[in-house]
Amino acid sequence: MRTSAPLPSPHFPKARLLRSAMAAPFVLAILLAGCSSTTQKASLDATRTASIGAGSIDAWQQRYSRNPQDREAALNFATALRAADRTDQAVAVLQRAAIYHPNDREVLAAYGKALAANGQLALALDVVRRAQTPDKPDWKLLSTEAALRDQLGDHATARSLYQQALAIQPNDAGVLSNLGMSYLLTGELKDAEATLRRAEALPGADDRVRQNLALAVGLQGRFNEAQKIASADLPPDQAAANIAYLKSMLAQQDNWQKLKAADSSSKMAANIPEGGV
Repeated sequence: MRTSAPLPSPHFPKARLLRSAMAAPFVLAILLAGCSSTTQKASLDATRTASIGAGSIDAWQQRYSRNPQDREAALNFATALRAADRTDQAVAVLQRAAIYHPNDREVLAAYGKALAANGQLALALDVVRRAQTPDKPDWKLLSTEAALRDQLGDHATARSLYQQALAIQPNDAGVLSNLGMSYLLTGELKDAEATLRRAEALPGADDRVRQNLALAVGLQGRFNEAQKIASADLPPDQAAANIAYLKSMLAQQDNWQKLKAADSSSKMAANIPEGGV
């Protein structure tokens, strides 16, 4: 199997990797700003998600409606909206909050990640960069910016930013997973596998890290090994179906174009790490 040709950049899925509900079993997941748990709600800031409580959209909407300049109401309302898949509305709420609080790093970071989840990558990049403080950089924002740059095709800058994030937060599973996927996007499969294995061995690794590793291994033709890795988080029949799909795609002409087309309707999710910006 040839690995030298660059791989086309795919569209990124919404929160989960290798799920039967998707058109293409194998897709690529970059985790914005680090690693988080497997459910969609847990992909938001866990501290803020816990604070808003279940079924709280109406309550936060009422508080937000009374005072749109209420920072906490806007952030919590947007978090509840994103957890309910109402990303467009969350973007609108946070856009307004950013107008009222133009220098608030948490507001800007939340706005940038909501934009990314909505597929507005260039605007998300601009907002995330405004949220950063160069004299005291936030590693989560560095990783977020890197993930956005990877999706925009600027892999060299993305990798530099990942390394800056790792210098501040060594051995973070999410940042390493993102770096591994950056290598995969340019066909550097050995580097991708080595980096993803580092990520997978860390305590913070979740199922998306393992499925990314399974993909990197499978793309090198080691299908049995890839299926074993995938089976750690998926039912055996789903893991087998994923590998069978990947094998069939790699056996066909223009396979990468077909993989890209199969996932063309997926949206990328901004996965915010627990307890942070």
